[in-house]
Amino acid sequence: MNGPRKLHPFTITLFILACCVPGIVKAAPPEPPPILKGLRPNHPRLMMTADQFEKLKQVVKSDDLAAKWEKKLLADAEKMLPAPPVEHVLIGPRLLDKSRTALSRVSTLAALYRLTGDKRFAERAKKELFAVAAFKDWNPSHFLDVAEMTTAVALGYDWLYDDLTPQERTTLRHAIIELGLKPGLVVYQKNNWWAAATHNWNQVCNGGMTVGALAIADEEPPLAARIIEYGRKSIPKAMASFAPDGGWAEGPGYWGYATEYNVFYFAALETALETDFGLKKMPGFAHCGDYRVESVGPTNLTFNYADAGAAAGRDPQTFWLAREFNRPDYDAFERKMTGNQPSIFSLLWFNPQFSATSNAMDTAPLAKLFKGINVAYLRSDWKDKNAFFVGFKGGDNKANHSHLDLGTFVMDALGQRWALDLGGDEYNMPGYFGKQRFTYYRLKTEGHNTLTFGDSNNQDTSAKSPIVAFNAANDDMFAIADLSQAYRGQANKVMRGIALKGRNEVIVEDEIESTHPLPVTWAMHTNATVKLDGKAATLSQGNAQLRATLLSPAGATFSLEEINLQPPQNPAKNTRKLVAHVETKDLSTRIVVVFTPADAGTDMNHVPPLKDWHPKN
Repeated sequence: MNGPRKLHPFTITLFILACCVPGIVKAAPPEPPPILKGLRPNHPRLMMTADQFEKLKQVVKSDDLAAKWEKKLLADAEKMLPAPPVEHVLIGPRLLDKSRTALSRVSTLAALYRLTGDKRFAERAKKELFAVAAFKDWNPSHFLDVAEMTTAVALGYDWLYDDLTPQERTTLRHAIIELGLKPGLVVYQKNNWWAAATHNWNQVCNGGMTVGALAIADEEPPLAARIIEYGRKSIPKAMASFAPDGGWAEGPGYWGYATEYNVFYFAALETALETDFGLKKMPGFAHCGDYRVESVGPTNLTFNYADAGAAAGRDPQTFWLAREFNRPDYDAFERKMTGNQPSIFSLLWFNPQFSATSNAMDTAPLAKLFKGINVAYLRSDWKDKNAFFVGFKGGDNKANHSHLDLGTFVMDALGQRWALDLGGDEYNMPGYFGKQRFTYYRLKTEGHNTLTFGDSNNQDTSAKSPIVAFNAANDDMFAIADLSQAYRGQANKVMRGIALKGRNEVIVEDEIESTHPLPVTWAMHTNATVKLDGKAATLSQGNAQLRATLLSPAGATFSLEEINLQPPQNPAKNTRKLVAHVETKDLSTRIVVVFTPADAGTDMNHVPPLKDWHPKN
């Protein structure tokens, strides 16, 4: 018999190399970066998991409102089916309109496909996805466009993953990386622009980048980990702006935009990595829904200071906030605002456990001060459509999107908005965010419901105005703001107080101290028809009438000015300005205007000076 076969030394060497040298045999996969260790391995993992989609199917079957909303969303989706995909067309410097259209279509169609199994929705969503994936870029010069488009493609990639071929996945993954994440990485590495911002750009861009990174994290872990880590360090810079009580200096419109992507950020992290990095505990964030609720008057119009629009509309992220922080009052409020116009996220974040809490708003405060932004809200009732409501701001003229409007206010009563804010103008006008910004009427001081001195001089662009006194007692609500910085070089001291007395009387009182006589203009913009009678004015809208009485100073009277804006400014249709021109002959001047229903009497002697307005809390 032959003995054991002796191996050649060269064979032994090859065997050793095969065992020890990487590449000759398949090596174990590398450990994921620490930040990705909890990554959910399967899709979907962005904001919704497969189990959550299945549970939502059952909710839709058992809850009438959820079923109603799904029916409305299905009708919306049917209208999307024949629409052509978006094209790479800029409006001014922005692709943002196209990014938002793509996000609305992809999220609606892809989610409804998962809920209903209707293949038409998946196929139409894929058309949108491949169209934008073929764009030359997503317009990184205006990075909001990139952030929103990255969100759209990431959600489509994730929610439709099982219905995409390997090549289709590669195409979408390449778009997310090359058109979204890599341009974002350039900004992160320089730590400038939106990565260092403290306003909505930060949350939108960090939200979009993180959602995109989580979508492709298993295929591209090093890149995804870098993006997620950069976002984790960046987003607290903006979230700090919610402190201490949830207010938002950019106004209610940009509160909606900032919190939408802040919630996208958290919702995606929690389903993909089961963490929020502890950031939800940052001061003010758990209460930011208070700002949403308080900023809307009984007319369903917001206190739309800064570049915000007046229409409140829906903000579906409020449902997520309600669920996350156990706030049935947020849920009840947002159901009312949503009506039968849900977005897909209204349905995804629907909580049937809050269905029986329709009275959750009953304990909400009638008066609320947001100390961080120096904005106060006063109202006489939450349920009465004819309730009185005042939004009043001090604030900061340097805040992002701010106007020169310290001391301005809006007022609802008797089912109408009487004192209005014209909001922002067309962003594409020359210098709107540059040197010409405060030459446009809507942004100038004279375009707001506050004081001007001399020939319509603007407020100081760097001024801050704190609210120095506040009272929330139901029959004696008020806030007082120190506007002195706003009028530096014009007056020594300027104070404004606004009070809601007895639930149907609003007082606006100004006290001015100066070293020399000053011409002062008190102003309020309105859509009402106005009948003047010296120191009184009767404002009419429909069957409602409100009376304004100029109690002080003696001899001053009301007048009326039409608002005629020249192009390129948008016209202020059906808007006029109730004004009182006061020549301050004394070094101290007091202007007092009282608003009451036209059929109510006014005590001409009952308004004390501001020093005698005694706060009780």
